[in-house]
Amino acid sequence: MLDESVLAAIAANSGDRRHPLMFVNATIHTLDPVIGDLAGADLLLGGDVIVAVGPGLHTAAEDDGAIVVDCTGLIIVPAVVDGAALVGLRARPADRVGTLTPGNPATFAVVAGRSAGTPLLEMIVWWPEQAVVVVDGEVALVDGRRLTPAAAEPGPEFDFRPRSVRSPHLGLWVDETGFVHQELSADGRYDETRGGRPHAYQGSFWIDGDRIVYRDDLGFWAYGRFADGVLHHAGYTFHRR
Repeated sequence: MLDESVLAAIAANSGDRRHPLMFVNATIHTLDPVIGDLAGADLLLGGDVIVAVGPGLHTAAEDDGAIVVDCTGLIIVPAVVDGAALVGLRARPADRVGTLTPGNPATFAVVAGRSAGTPLLEMIVWWPEQAVVVVDGEVALVDGRRLTPAAAEPGPEFDFRPRSVRSPHLGLWVDETGFVHQELSADGRYDETRGGRPHAYQGSFWIDGDRIVYRDDLGFWAYGRFADGVLHHAGYTFHRR
């Protein structure tokens, strides 16, 4: 989809990003209710954010020292979509996560024209080999070929084998009404009493920073958050005893 010489220039620019990237001559679906859809337009990146979007930006590409990516006949769409923003329920532009708006993260996909009735976002999910995916300003995927390594995401490892847990959050947590008692044990298991009914829910838990993830023995998943010595979980506010 992209010229190999352009890919080589992008790869050489990766890391220090001395040259901005400019995607030109594309049909851009910004999903921003003010900007709307743009035909034959350009998208200029500055590091990991979008600097400008609209027609005519490419005329300054040489002045800006930009690496130009020709997207003639291609479509650019956000790779992250906020459904509430899409239907106009985000009042402030800064809250419109996923729109291709100046100042927002440069995370989007470049796709070829689709067959009738095939949603653009569905193409990205099911046919990534037909897309160029940019994540935070880095070209991460081209025609199914990964250009950047997947980031090692810190987080709990969901190992269901018996294990020892060390955390300052272990112990008995009781909600403000006294209805729910939740015991977090050092073996990575929780035991919940509800309304005096013991063992109402039991399962495994993982703590990562201020988040706790639960996997109940019944098979469902849930999560909570610790803040200022308080556990917020499933609409309840717990204090430790």
